[in-house]
Amino acid sequence: MPLPPPADRTLLHTRKITCQGYRRADGLWDVEGHLTDERTYAHRGLTGAEKQPGEFIHDLSIRLTLDDSLTVRAVAVAADATPFPLCPAIAPAYQKLVGLAIVSGWTAAVKERLGGVQGCTHLVELLGPVATTAFQTIAPLRQQAEQQQREAMLAQGQEPPPRRPPPLLNSCHSFAADGPLVQTLWPEFAKPLTP
Repeated sequence: MPLPPPADRTLLHTRKITCQGYRRADGLWDVEGHLTDERTYAHRGLTGAEKQPGEFIHDLSIRLTLDDSLTVRAVAVAADATPFPLCPAIAPAYQKLVGLAIVSGWTAAVKERLGGVQGCTHLVELLGPVATTAFQTIAPLRQQAEQQQREAMLAQGQEPPPRRPPPLLNSCHSFAADGPLVQTLWPEFAKPLTP
């Protein structure tokens, strides 16, 4: 359902975030995030530099290369437009992400390594949707492979290992262990329905 109609208004600022996930030929995964900020009017930044309408204030990109366990193996950062000349100098700090896994606690671990003056506010913010995109890129294919392996074992008369709780369990309202969706999708992990 769309938002209700807005009041009469004028567009002033647009932030766009795009994230894409890729399977690499070497078996690893690349997840890229891109963030832009632009205004619809000419303005002067804090340094006095003038920006024209549609000229990017921020044009930032980050690529995480991940393995199947969602562990960061490599990081690349690009800062094609920034409000201050010294902003791009922080790019090497993002190598602190190498070895970190996108698991519970990811956001806190990122902020511990790159929060405040240790990083760029906008790149740190971008790592949230990049992490979600990584999960949405990799998890379904991993689950599909695990299911195929279980089916192959059953076809050969072997007992597959017990299924692990799905990562989405209790991650939001829809995936509550005591909700109807979990009862249907993963009954072995469901709790009694609450009235």
